[in-house]
Amino acid sequence: MAGQPEKSSRGTTLEPPLRRDRKPWLAFTWAVPISLVGGLMGLGGAEFRLPVLAGPLGYLAKQVVPLNLAISLVTVTVALLIRGQTLSMAGLVPFRPVLASLIAGAMITAYLGATWVRHISNERLERTILVLLVSIGIALLIEAFLPQSFPGLIPAVLAWQVPAGVLFGLAIGLVSSVLGVAGGELIIPTLIFAFGVDIRSAGTGSLIVSLPTVLIGLIRYARSRAFSDPQALRQTVLPMGIGSVIGAIMGGLLVGIISPAVLKFGLGLILIVSAVRVFAHTQGHN
Repeated sequence: MAGQPEKSSRGTTLEPPLRRDRKPWLAFTWAVPISLVGGLMGLGGAEFRLPVLAGPLGYLAKQVVPLNLAISLVTVTVALLIRGQTLSMAGLVPFRPVLASLIAGAMITAYLGATWVRHISNERLERTILVLLVSIGIALLIEAFLPQSFPGLIPAVLAWQVPAGVLFGLAIGLVSSVLGVAGGELIIPTLIFAFGVDIRSAGTGSLIVSLPTVLIGLIRYARSRAFSDPQALRQTVLPMGIGSVIGAIMGGLLVGIISPAVLKFGLGLILIVSAVRVFAHTQGHN
């Protein structure tokens, strides 16, 4: 598979030569529909970009994660601006302490997770990505059959909500920095089922939490020189960023047109299949 490390005669892993044939139009073409469906659900769509970056575009896992995070920042920012214009923020006002606590916890582990990724092997990171993507796919399948409103499992008392928000945020930030995703696939069900936020407000709330989480992870990766290859920025981040803006705008404007439950079920299946096809090859190396 393109971008897969090769083995030397002594069994050591060799980095593949840097590819110079990645086509910007291909990155753009994939980005538009991914961000469109992400915008419809209040997600950045980054979990669906991972198999594309590692498959058709041929990047190694340790290259995929920071590139995906950079594109996620563009997508989340635009999606939040669009949803802010098309949907009311009133439903989130009572949950401001919850959002703040989620952000606080997520920013801590987003920084630590980006540090951890630097010190593990490409093969181990690919196995981690596979497990997390399949788990997210299964979660999407389950969420498709759950009610769109829920009373909330955490009591509506600050003494309960704030510590719970920090704990949930710690898990969200870790997944965000390890996968290079915005984390909406975890934030939305957390807001709905733990705190009782309605589904549309949860989609907007997920973007509010995602923005600083992605930003802190991105800063950590940038400081470790993860973006030292300008060609990757030109050939992939730029065209995918532009395509993501277009898709996010379309998705934000079409919110409510397609049932989120139908989207989640179909995309959950697609995510599981694509993750296994792209990342399961590492299981045979050990």
